[in-house]
Amino acid sequence: MLDIVLYQPEIPANTGNIIRLCANTGAHLHLIQPLGFDLDDKKLRRAGLDYHEWVNVRQYASLQGYIEKARPNRLFALSTKGTTVYSEAAFQPGDALLFGPETRGLPISFLSRHDPALKLYLPMKQESRSLNLSNTVAIVLYEAWKQLSFAGALLKS
Repeated sequence: MLDIVLYQPEIPANTGNIIRLCANTGAHLHLIQPLGFDLDDKKLRRAGLDYHEWVNVRQYASLQGYIEKARPNRLFALSTKGTTVYSEAAFQPGDALLFGPETRGLPISFLSRHDPALKLYLPMKQESRSLNLSNTVAIVLYEAWKQLSFAGALLKS
């Protein structure tokens, strides 16, 4: 399946929503420290409802630690500074989708070294700054999962 990687997430409700999203899609959730909240935060719990038991949330001290431990096939970075529209990427099992913190996005130092073909963005109106993190994760994850024929899903005919 796919990995969702949240780099230094700040808002517990967003992460709770993403926990629920991962539970419903089979994606794995990885959190890069520091976190802007405690994993026992009641806002995180409320947003994730009772889905926490269905998702194995892993934490890492650094992005490099995640890469070394999880060894994703490819690491797609989502950013307003991306160069490829998310829907033009050809996703594969074992890919990881990396998202930055809500208030500042992924570090420029990382983005400047990252493969341009793996830097994705979501189209928005010109005067817009960004979308909500959990909404962005949902949009991109469902596109990737669709490309993988919704592997593992119960499809109704």
